[in-house]
Amino acid sequence: MKVVLQRVSEASVKVNEEVVGKINSGLMLLVGITHEDTIEDVKYLSDKIVNLRIFEDEEDKLNLSLLDVGGQILSISQFTLYGDCRKGRRPNFMGAAKPDIAEPLYETFNEQLRQKGVQVETGIFGAMMDVQLINYGPVTLILDSKQN
Repeated sequence: MKVVLQRVSEASVKVNEEVVGKINSGLMLLVGITHEDTIEDVKYLSDKIVNLRIFEDEEDKLNLSLLDVGGQILSISQFTLYGDCRKGRRPNFMGAAKPDIAEPLYETFNEQLRQKGVQVETGIFGAMMDVQLINYGPVTLILDSKQN
């Protein structure tokens, strides 16, 4: 499971010109799921994300977590994180899990985040989405459950 995490001052997602998810301060997540991912990957990354100390404290040091600052999450499913560009000019997406595997794990991931007390907004799984964000910092991290 891969997540591209961006600290944001705001973020939103539209489907067919309609806003379906919007947050203020917090994290925007692009979430990719591969064939080997399990509930353990979901639990590991949901816990890691809400506890990462990537928000400034009163001394401007990255010492506070999303939970500490009461931030929100915008979670977007993103199968293209498993695009393989090593050969040719067209990415191969065979590394991405099929929707019947990916969607339940993605929904479980979002529910795990909610159970930790975080407000989670989402796009629509499998839809063409327009995502807007203001990356605060900028802070962008790539997390991979297979590279603990």
